Amino acid sequence: MNYFNKILILIICLIAFSVFVNPQSKDNSFVIGSKKFTENVILGELAYQLGKTETDKIIYKKELGGTRILWNALLYGDIDLYPEYTETIRQEILAGINTKGNSLEELLLKNNIKISKPLGFNNTYAIGMRNELAVKLNIKTISDLSKHPQLKYTFTNEFMDRKDGWPGLKAVYNLENKNVQGIDHDLAYRGLINGDVDVTDFYSTDAEIKYYDLAVLKDDKNYFPKYKAVFLYRADAEKYSKTILSKILLLEGKIYENEMVKMNADVKINKKTEREIASNFLSTFLGINSNVTIESIWDRLFKNTKEHLFLVLISLIAAIFTSIPLGILAAKNDKAGTLILGIVGMIQTIPSLALLVFMIPLFGIGSWPAIVALFFYSLLPIVRGTYSGLKNIPLSLNISAEALGLPTLTKLKKIELPLASPSILSGIKTSAVINVGTATLGALIGAGGYGQPILTGIRLDNVSLILQGAIPAALLALLVQWFFDIFEKIIVPRGISLKK
Repeated sequence: MNYFNKILILIICLIAFSVFVNPQSKDNSFVIGSKKFTENVILGELAYQLGKTETDKIIYKKELGGTRILWNALLYGDIDLYPEYTETIRQEILAGINTKGNSLEELLLKNNIKISKPLGFNNTYAIGMRNELAVKLNIKTISDLSKHPQLKYTFTNEFMDRKDGWPGLKAVYNLENKNVQGIDHDLAYRGLINGDVDVTDFYSTDAEIKYYDLAVLKDDKNYFPKYKAVFLYRADAEKYSKTILSKILLLEGKIYENEMVKMNADVKINKKTEREIASNFLSTFLGINSNVTIESIWDRLFKNTKEHLFLVLISLIAAIFTSIPLGILAAKNDKAGTLILGIVGMIQTIPSLALLVFMIPLFGIGSWPAIVALFFYSLLPIVRGTYSGLKNIPLSLNISAEALGLPTLTKLKKIELPLASPSILSGIKTSAVINVGTATLGALIGAGGYGQPILTGIRLDNVSLILQGAIPAALLALLVQWFFDIFEKIIVPRGISLKK
């Protein structure tokens, strides 16, 4: 069996396996999304369970990231509904738009989006610190912070850039502190308790405030407005999902602040699942039995493995088809080689999270933007491996081939690619292993995979959940490397293998 047939068999096997593991979504399903903090996940779960009582054609994509990701997903039709907050809509989503004379409902409807009535509670921002430090420095209000510029400020990443976040707060309260950093919301509390952070932003319904006995500083200049929880949903969803929406909107005015704090505490502090908490709330306050089933660890592992393999395999197959020809062109043409190697090298320097976000406007959320981003990250090792393998072929062999009068394509097929095969396969192996690790970030945009339990574990400060994603990802990387080691022994010509 010649070299090309072996390569073809490899690609066919990868394609066949990727089709087998493809986690197909149901067509015409009502899709609910949520941000990646606990309260929003709970609200999304409440909506999902209510919708589930009407139809099985409903999907919940939780922990999708921040406001912009969810809003864009709603605009593009990737999701149909998600929980939001009124002032976030005004300050972030509608920033730069003149809202005078128009209600939120009118402004949103211009984008084919509708808004529910408030769900019943306000979750505004607050600024806080450890109680003992506040007492020691006699800090009671946000204005008092201006007297202590040495304090370490760490705010959530979204708060750092929001119009109603740190930029406005700094101006209103004349805070000159230069030592300000961004952090994930769920990690901020850990930093605060450990003493690595002095001041951070809270959500007023966070369970950790009471649990850790933290000091909430008085907003003495009334900077923070009310952030009433609501649902945003696509106006056209009413046409085909009116019964689902009517069921979900039963939550309007039904969730009081003390109940929301309790639900947050049950998840974050008492380690109950959002699914369990939402089911109990619906049963107690709405008299609705949602009959949810709790996934076992093995069910989650199987589901996450299928999603992760799909991301890795499709992106890797596409990269192999693209990179080997690019590597050949780069090796045969010096000018083209400089350009190709420069471009794929530059792509590799783009932060992975940024590249994922860049893909959303083009491909929406879910698997495909993650696959495209992973494809780009897979190019460099394979292009470089192909290029190096061809460039390192001894000059004497090329001269001999030309002396024999072999056509260019025959020389490439019979001599150059077989000789370069160890380097090419090394590049493919490197790309595959990198893909397995990088694919965990796909969970941030609804692609699932092993990143999902890792994100949830970070949010809930649950090491067990983090390991449920990290350990399988590490084992999969080892398995991928072992697979290509075995395949290398099959595909690389025997004479070349003996030289190694």
